Amino acid sequence: MKKAPRSTARELALLGLSQLPTSLGSLEKKQLQEFVLAAVRTLRTEVHDILETAAVELQRGSDRLLSSEIGATDIESARVMLYEAIELGKTGINLIGAAVELPEIIQLTNQLEVRSYTMEILTKVNGNKEEIDKLLRESIVDWQIERLPRIDLDILRIAVAEMMFIGIEKQVAISQAVELAKRYSGEDGHKFINGVLRRVINKIQI
Repeated sequence: MKKAPRSTARELALLGLSQLPTSLGSLEKKQLQEFVLAAVRTLRTEVHDILETAAVELQRGSDRLLSSEIGATDIESARVMLYEAIELGKTGINLIGAAVELPEIIQLTNQLEVRSYTMEILTKVNGNKEEIDKLLRESIVDWQIERLPRIDLDILRIAVAEMMFIGIEKQVAISQAVELAKRYSGEDGHKFINGVLRRVINKIQI
């Protein structure tokens, strides 16, 4: 399924934000553009690393399969080795599948619409960071914003910036943030982000 330009822009903006030092203040447009370029380079490196890991896993699976043929002492040990070989093969294939998606994203980053919306997100997050973080502090229950994983905080910042300063419909901003979290956050990160943004909406509407 082809990715929408704005979905790609959000992903690129997230990777761009991850390049920014936490202590850095407001940035000029040219500086933000440099961080976008760094994000694209990160994607290219990720493709290379994923494919290298996939090759290693497939080789391990092949070695395990060979061991099951010549090194197994009985049926049960051969079955175990065969199962392990299949699992390693699955891992390698899944990694290749993930890597295949990235070239499309990298290609889309060259589109004017993608670059333009990426810069709009970064500019709004960068220029309204204090207001965005204040709202997030008020919306996070039993936790401190400083203790959040950086990736989760940046996803939240993008969603709030889209809702408050870009005019994206609130439910769209939330659903897109959840999709980003499913790709980049921890196992339950998308649930946490969804809950926080629901509370953000309630505060915005008060």
